[in-house]
Amino acid sequence: MAHGKHRKEEELGVARSIDLTGEICPMTFFKAKLHLERLRIGEVLEVLLKDGEQMRNVPRSVKEEGHQIVHVLREDDRYRVFIRRQA
Repeated sequence: MAHGKHRKEEELGVARSIDLTGEICPMTFFKAKLHLERLRIGEVLEVLLKDGEQMRNVPRSVKEEGHQIVHVLREDDRYRVFIRRQA
């Protein structure tokens, strides 16, 4: 399974990965936003999130900011969310 993960990261052109599973909302969105701002337009940020509040809030909030969710992988009780930075 790990091999498939690396292939997906290469396919999507992941520029940066962050693990936010230890954070609480709203820090999860705040930290994701900070990392997105460090990327160039079109680059992809991979964010590791827990199921529940994190997974409900972070994808919705980054979309509201104008960014694109390009892929989501579920791994047990957490998710790998791939976000493409937009203008």
